[in-house]
Amino acid sequence: MTGSGTCRDVCSELDILCTSKDIRFGFDACDPASVTDVGTFDFVWIHPPYWRQKVYSDDKRDMSTAPTLSYFLHRYRQLIENCARVLKPGGKLAILMGDYSDRDTGFVPLTYWTKRFAFEARLKQACTDIVRFSHGASSSTKVYRSSFIPGLHDTCMVFEKAN
Repeated sequence: MTGSGTCRDVCSELDILCTSKDIRFGFDACDPASVTDVGTFDFVWIHPPYWRQKVYSDDKRDMSTAPTLSYFLHRYRQLIENCARVLKPGGKLAILMGDYSDRDTGFVPLTYWTKRFAFEARLKQACTDIVRFSHGASSSTKVYRSSFIPGLHDTCMVFEKAN
């Protein structure tokens, strides 16, 4: 989930070894077969799609194109399990995720599902949640005519694999 490559670029500037993969280049992080030969890591950072809030590609494997919430959650569970699998003992997994209000489904508590899937993958929470406010994002400058409250923050959750 390379996205625009910012994380890779920062690692490069800081001379930190970084493995950056993306579905656009054939790497499906939700497929267990994709992670069999990538090695193990001290730290994994992911910022997955918030289901269909923003569609990133037309690839059917892309989590943002999941046709149903249950299919998205199936893929998301597998993603977190795969990340846990490649962590070294004591390694950390950081996930930036926000909740999502879907026009058809209603409120989707993605931070809840993140924690649930991480705990099911036998990871423990390593620290308190880190909240990232979306100041200056396009949704924070929009004026709403109803009582709807847009998502104005994301949550970074850090998990650890047992030694």
